[in-house]
Amino acid sequence: MALETDGKAASASAPALRVSIVLPTYNERYNIEPLLAKLLLLKQHVDLEILVVDDDSADGTAELVRQLAHHEPSLRLIRRVGRAGLASAIKEGLLDATGDVAVVMDSDGQHEPASVLRAIETLQQQELDLVIGSRFHAQAEILGLSGRREQGSSWANRCARFSLSRAYDSLTDYMSGFFALRLDEAIPLLRAVDVNGFKFLYELLAVSKGRLRVAEIPLSFQPRIHGRSKLDLAIVWDFLISILHSLSFRILPRRAISFGLVGSTGVLVQVLLCQLLTGLGGINFERALPFAVVAAATSNYLINNVLTFRFARLRGFALLRGLLKFLLVSSLPALANVGLAIAFYENVARDSLWAQLAGIIVVFVWNYAASSRFVWNTP
Repeated sequence: MALETDGKAASASAPALRVSIVLPTYNERYNIEPLLAKLLLLKQHVDLEILVVDDDSADGTAELVRQLAHHEPSLRLIRRVGRAGLASAIKEGLLDATGDVAVVMDSDGQHEPASVLRAIETLQQQELDLVIGSRFHAQAEILGLSGRREQGSSWANRCARFSLSRAYDSLTDYMSGFFALRLDEAIPLLRAVDVNGFKFLYELLAVSKGRLRVAEIPLSFQPRIHGRSKLDLAIVWDFLISILHSLSFRILPRRAISFGLVGSTGVLVQVLLCQLLTGLGGINFERALPFAVVAAATSNYLINNVLTFRFARLRGFALLRGLLKFLLVSSLPALANVGLAIAFYENVARDSLWAQLAGIIVVFVWNYAASSRFVWNTP
């Protein structure tokens, strides 16, 4: 397969390379049309397929793409209802792509369409499996990141380098949203990517375990034209979980790691509240402990709803009903928590901290498995 770089038709003996461009979207109506107009110009160089994977945007993104597709056979819309998340959108688009090569890029205009041809040429000329568009390459230009975001991305890349195979130490942007890959070689790895991860590229590098032949090209990272960045606390939390997941050799489930970290905040809530009730309130330990356990369980539920199970997040009346379910599911282990802690306190050591930790450790596994299934309806 030969890439046409001079705008001339490919020869009969070398048909145009088929390239699939995957564009995940969520509320990008005002960015997607000008981006598509530029990308469609690539048809003079390659056999082009563009897949817009939309997470049921509320701003009419999918409706606009659907109308454009009526007049453009190279354009396909994948509209997802009941499924959400950047990594899962990318995975779905790549698995549905029919090209020899696939390119993933953001839909907000920050990745320049001109980088597509450069990435494909590098992929072919150097016989690589993966080419990453890097914001931190020595020749890159960053126009679309604030100083704070740039510093945060640099820190995230340093953490990522530490947690990935040494074969990828020379890379500079493990968090990039722009990359090109050969689909035939990548399909088995794509199937294994955890779509709950922080960044699809990071997860792909993690599951590949250093086996991919990879290089980078510099990006000219542009300012977003319309809308705001979707970076929030939950995404930062996902990154932390991704790092810990890799460092655990991907043995522990991501959600179990997240549930455990949230549980550690519950430990602090329980211990501090118990100390306040016994120290300042004058309530004895046996009476203070049940109140502290219920407060910690409520805190764990609310934080897990926002972070661990955010793709199945409960709102409104469902949030209250979920809390009642969570407390019910937790009631048996909570009683065990209280009973074991009091028994430890009275019979082993009159140390309230270690007594509480003994009870907390016993109930963690039950709470994680039962609440995942019966509160958030996730396996």
